[in-house]
Amino acid sequence: MRIGTEDKKKLGVLGVVGVLGVVAAVYIYSQLSTPDASPPAAPVVVTGPKAPAAKPAVRSVPAGNVVGGAAKNVGTTSAQLDPTLRMGPMLVTESLVYSGSGRNIFSMTSAPIAIPKPIAPARPKGPVVPVYTAPLGPPPPPPIDLKFFGTETLADGKRRAFLLKGEDVFLASDGDIVQRRYRIVTISANSVLVEDMANNNRQTLPLIGH
Repeated sequence: MRIGTEDKKKLGVLGVVGVLGVVAAVYIYSQLSTPDASPPAAPVVVTGPKAPAAKPAVRSVPAGNVVGGAAKNVGTTSAQLDPTLRMGPMLVTESLVYSGSGRNIFSMTSAPIAIPKPIAPARPKGPVVPVYTAPLGPPPPPPIDLKFFGTETLADGKRRAFLLKGEDVFLASDGDIVQRRYRIVTISANSVLVEDMANNNRQTLPLIGH
């Protein structure tokens, strides 16, 4: 069975329509399956209270530092922050003249200060006579801390002395040693000669009350 020319044309048209349908279906499926990208969010601007404007710093000039009337307006206020060169204050500072007393330390030709001369010389004229000082000898020995307050005469005529040291009473004859330090040398009626053996020193102790 032969297919006619009209049938071939119909088959071609149907093929083209089928291809276009497949392409349209694929395109529609792709558009439905892909979500739309959301538009970028607008930036959020937070507005707060405005900070107070900084006040310009004002430097006060002491009254003692003011030189002339033109220097009173020299300051650092915001109204004076002007890059323009002001000749008035510069001329005032240049016209200052050193008026201190004495030598001008900023001048090379300033006369030195006259130093008054001393009325009398600091050192006396003539030879200096050395002052003689006697050489210091050894210190004196310590006193014997015994008190002689009486005697006792024995039958053979010998005397014994009553000696007191603090609250202790000693009865000693010639040649006796008291407290392992003091040796009795001679005993008389009104005194006693005692030798300090530690310092090799002899002292005469008078009778108490005489």
